[in-house]
Order: sequence, then C-alpha cells, then structure tokens
Amino acid sequence: MAVQISPSILSADFARLADEAAAVPNADWLHVDVMDNHFVPNLTLGLPIVEALLKATSTPIDCHLMIENPDRWAPGYAEVGAGSVTIHAEAAKSPVRTLRQIRSLGARAGFALNPATPVEPYEDLLGEIDMLLLMTVDPGFGGQPFLDMVLPKVRRARALIERHGGQVWLQVDGGVASDTIERCAEAGADVFVAGSAVYGADDPASAIDRLRALASR
Repeated sequence: MAVQISPSILSADFARLADEAAAVPNADWLHVDVMDNHFVPNLTLGLPIVEALLKATSTPIDCHLMIENPDRWAPGYAEVGAGSVTIHAEAAKSPVRTLRQIRSLGARAGFALNPATPVEPYEDLLGEIDMLLLMTVDPGFGGQPFLDMVLPKVRRARALIERHGGQVWLQVDGGVASDTIERCAEAGADVFVAGSAVYGADDPASAIDRLRALASR
C-alpha cells in the first residue's frame, strides 16, 4: 500500500488558505472539511471556497462533505474539479446514485463512516467507491483525541477490501499524529488525514515527511 498524506485545512489559517496550501508542497492531497452546522455542530466552508482554492494550488483537493443532503450537493464539488468527494453513510439517502454521479464527473468517490457506524453493512458498496473513510473521532471539530476503539474496524475494513480485490483506498481522519499514525497503518489504513499535526507544526512540510515515514515503517 502506498502511503498518502492529506493535510486538513480545517487546522490551517482560513485567512491565508493559498499560503497554507503552498506550505505543504509534499502533500498528496489537501483535505477540505465541508461542514453545514446541521449534520455536524460546526460551520466551515463551501463550494465557493473550494473553487477558489482549486485555482490557488496544483495539489488535488479531497473534499469531505459532513453535510445534510449530500445527494444534492456532492456532484457540484466534482463538477468544479475536486479530485475526490466523500459523502457520509449516515447522511446519504441515495448513496449508489450519488457515488456514481461523483465518478461520472471525473472525481474519486469516497464513502465515510462515523466511529459508531459498522462497516459490514456497506460491504456491497465497495464496488461503487474509490475510498472508504473511517472517522477516528466524532466528526465536527479538529484537534480531538484519537479513538482507539476504531482500530479493530480499520482491520475489518481492510479485510473486506482485500476480499474485493484491494483497489479501494482506506482513509482515516481524526487525531492522526506522530503517536497514532503507525497504529493506523498497521491496522490497514493507507490514506491519512492530519490537521493539527501538520498545520500546528513549525514546519508543516517536515511534519508531513515525518508522518509519511512513520506510516511507511
């Protein structure tokens, strides 16, 4: 599995997003948390900011939609050029149709599960997605402590993915840092969202290099 690091701009300076994107040239993705203050108790940014950020960076954008009614809104993020668009199992009413729309518009389709949501009921959807995102905190805020209880689910998800050919990326998001990323990688994750561990560091690019090295051990 190739390790990929996706720094979350939720922990960046929103007044300097272009500069913050430029500070991580070694990132594989820029993770953008779209929150609506309904599905999660926080309000962040939306489609206009994503469009602006796409013009300011060559790093592909990984949009994580923590919103109600993603079936309506997700295709728009793919249309403007996001490289990956992830919807939540707990919010999507028509996930297959929406995931297929995302793919048809040229983006990778992601499917996210909250910590308390089991992965097994969604095994049949693995053929419809390019990435499975397992939240390792309850979504809504950055800087939360990592939930070790999710690691067994990461292992089970990796086993399901391997059973279906191993083509789906397995992403973890929440509390990923130098003291947790190795456990996530050992459990089977290969894409790592890191917010404060990157943007809270004096040198964000060096922080990415360190995280990548730890996950690659």
